[in-house]
Amino acid sequence: MSELSGRERVQSDADSRAVTLEFVQRGPASSLEEAAQNLGLEPREIVKTLVAKAKLTQSATEHSYVVALIPGDKQVDWAKLRRLAGMKKMSMTAPEEAVEATGYHPGTITPFGARTASGEQWPIYADDSISGRIAMGAGEPDLNLFVDADELFEAFDVVVGDISK
Repeated sequence: MSELSGRERVQSDADSRAVTLEFVQRGPASSLEEAAQNLGLEPREIVKTLVAKAKLTQSATEHSYVVALIPGDKQVDWAKLRRLAGMKKMSMTAPEEAVEATGYHPGTITPFGARTASGEQWPIYADDSISGRIAMGAGEPDLNLFVDADELFEAFDVVVGDISK
């Protein structure tokens, strides 16, 4: 990985995609609800960036990862996400796997700058209820970023569908 800070990685990637970000120090938060409160937002206005381990077939030994963007007040519907992604098996990663897949720790994960040590980026799926100006992780603890959902989706060629419950 590069020697850039999480925020610098995020900003560099956003700049390369011509996406405008606004960073906000939100302070320590032990839950999404607390983070939302610190930012003066409703939990649904924060988008969770989740990393899932995915397999093409039930018996496949090889796996890849996908990134799912879900409103803070909802959960992933794994069956819907598997169908949208064309995968047979999918599950949340352990925290250390999320770091391996994105370079970020849970709670700081964002699509911006998220890649493996070898530079691989994973496909991104977003719930179709996400729109407008959204807050999400910003690569570092106690920090959030704001971005326009349409700009984000276009910059990453995000697949949008009903993937939450």
